[in-house]
Amino acid sequence: MYNLPNLLTISRIIVIPVIFLSLYISSFGWTMLIAVLFVIAAVTDYFDGYLARSRNETSAFGRLLDPIADKLLVASALVVILAKPDMVWSKLSYIPAFIILCREILVSGLREFLREVNVGLPVTRLAKWKTGFQMTALSMMLFHGLWIWPYIGEFLLWIAAALTFITGYQYFQKSLDYVKDLEKAKTVEAKIVIKPQPLAKTKKTSLKKTSAKKKKTSATTKAKK
Repeated sequence: MYNLPNLLTISRIIVIPVIFLSLYISSFGWTMLIAVLFVIAAVTDYFDGYLARSRNETSAFGRLLDPIADKLLVASALVVILAKPDMVWSKLSYIPAFIILCREILVSGLREFLREVNVGLPVTRLAKWKTGFQMTALSMMLFHGLWIWPYIGEFLLWIAAALTFITGYQYFQKSLDYVKDLEKAKTVEAKIVIKPQPLAKTKKTSLKKTSAKKKKTSATTKAKK
């Protein structure tokens, strides 16, 4: 369980409390340190998957922890950027940040629901692009006060939010289609189980049974005589 890919994933979670400390330490040096740590953590997101596949060290623990670590890392960076004063050039940048946070909560809920019914929600290629834009945008925005990187980061954050919305809708649609198919299957199964016989057929069957009983009774009576 504690192989190199999983240790890289765990390291992304360990970095999160350090990132939150920047809410209380506002020096330029500390801000740069947090930005560098975030960049390193974002890079490990690529290498842990690559190493797991190349070294054949994929595990259930890694598949469970990897998306959780990504979401925690992104959410912590967004909270820091939104909570610290003057971290964004335009207040409109709160909109893509809100979209990203809502999408992550939505997809986490969908995965939890589908896992209960043994249905996976695989990561799409577009979702990987979304993660790349998110990590790049947040990394640039965390370099607050360093050249024009934060402004480029805000622009990329809007692109990341658009991809986030699209992939979130795709995941939601897949889950909704599965729920509809499941409900349809249950309805069809219930109809098959409780499907009543036609009334005319029922009457014919009862008449045949009554006639057979009468014939049997008369035959028994004749035999006695």
